[in-house]
Amino acid sequence: MTFTSAKLAGVWLIELEPRIDERGFFARTFCKREFEAHGLNTQWVQSNLSRTMLRGIIRGLHWQAEPRAEVKLVRCDAGAIWDVVVDVQRASPTFGHWEAYELTAENGRQLYIPAGFAHGFQCLKDHSEVSYQMGEFYFSDLARGLRWNDPTVGIMWPLAEPVLSERDRQLPLLGELS
Repeated sequence: MTFTSAKLAGVWLIELEPRIDERGFFARTFCKREFEAHGLNTQWVQSNLSRTMLRGIIRGLHWQAEPRAEVKLVRCDAGAIWDVVVDVQRASPTFGHWEAYELTAENGRQLYIPAGFAHGFQCLKDHSEVSYQMGEFYFSDLARGLRWNDPTVGIMWPLAEPVLSERDRQLPLLGELS
């Protein structure tokens, strides 16, 4: 695996190094020693899978608050997504800043998202599947969200007229977060 630090502190883009032959390929998606060498979480307590049926759908932006903040390792297993992270740590010098990466089944990229970051994605292809390794169990009372189109954040989503759940359309703006 190749680890590239993002502009936002603690976020990492991880690229697989597949071993290719006539059968296809084999690649590691996690190695405790390599993650530890980069100071990253190595304990995954939950695995999640989402399947999104239509191109243009946005899921997010979500995170889990302290004292049970989540670390995530995200990979697109089928299709393609525009994966977005936003720093929601008030004391951070990059509070409200965002970054995005295209994750596809073909490029095999993974995104490591530390605690304190909102996460969401827009599907670029129908029938996209996203796998998440979670560093904390889910606690509904600590679930938080940020509106996808907050003008102070200014995320540039690649597809116009996205489809969102009612819940995600009603999420608060950055200035309304407590």
